Amino acid sequence: MIFIQTVALIGASLHAALALPPSTLRRQACTSPKLRKEWSQATRAEQTSYIQAALCLATKPSRLGLSSTLYDDFARVHDILFSQIHSVPAFLPWHRYFVQVYEEALHDCGYTGNAMYWDWVADSQAPASAAVWDPVTGFGGNGNMTSTAWGTNCVLDGPFTGLRPVYWNNAASPHCLLRMFDPGNLEAGVPEMLGANYSPNVLASVNMETTFDGFRHNLENSPHGAVHQGVGGFGGDMGPQTSSPNDPMFFLHHAQVDRLWWLWQQQNPQERTFAYGGLREDGSSASLDDILPMAGFAPQSTVREYMDIGSASLCYTYAPRSG
Repeated sequence: MIFIQTVALIGASLHAALALPPSTLRRQACTSPKLRKEWSQATRAEQTSYIQAALCLATKPSRLGLSSTLYDDFARVHDILFSQIHSVPAFLPWHRYFVQVYEEALHDCGYTGNAMYWDWVADSQAPASAAVWDPVTGFGGNGNMTSTAWGTNCVLDGPFTGLRPVYWNNAASPHCLLRMFDPGNLEAGVPEMLGANYSPNVLASVNMETTFDGFRHNLENSPHGAVHQGVGGFGGDMGPQTSSPNDPMFFLHHAQVDRLWWLWQQQNPQERTFAYGGLREDGSSASLDDILPMAGFAPQSTVREYMDIGSASLCYTYAPRSG
């Protein structure tokens, strides 16, 4: 009798578990999520360790078998796959995966923390003054118009002054780290670094989208694209270049994009955690079972595996920026 009751209880529990939506089951599997912080909220030791690990990547051999470094692999992969991962539904899950691959590479270089983000919405009124550009506690600031052996717009302050990214778009063209903050036009009411395009009001409009592809489209085209343009201009590494991961700020930027997607999902987790759809590059319908390509740089995964940051395989969350 005890055996029968036990089996019945197990069966009832299993039936209840199977009745739960997939998002609930996956969140339950993550019991101690890693905390991703906004850069300005990290300790000085965490910031230093992160930057040292990022620089370490430029001392490691390529995983792609190239004569360049592991640091350069990220720009190369992003360039190779560019049309498959932009202006399509895969934009969000692919870059979620890409940031995770970068985080794991930092761990291989001795970093023990988690990926971090830059909350450019909070800094949209004065983005050039954000803590991330500090030459001591951040990533250095704008490129300098002074001519150097590497040309103009080189970043001449901060920890990445000696960095020499190899790729510019799809060509091997070693150069200094380049930034061209968009100056805006204050007289015409256009703020610096296109900050008005990623302001709280813009984000509120983006968040009004109730479909995945509508949200993805609006987030990718305006806030996301404006930050790239605002930081890189037309001559900087973060500008509209397929090799934009040359700038280490790329990964804090895309962690913020990932965070905003997660916050949108959390508005209605039962409906949105696995909400996905739209058209692939070839015009066919996107699916949760689509492969996220990595050009041999990391294992291929499916979209489904990168929809829920509360899953056991991802298991992280974002700390809000305070102050």
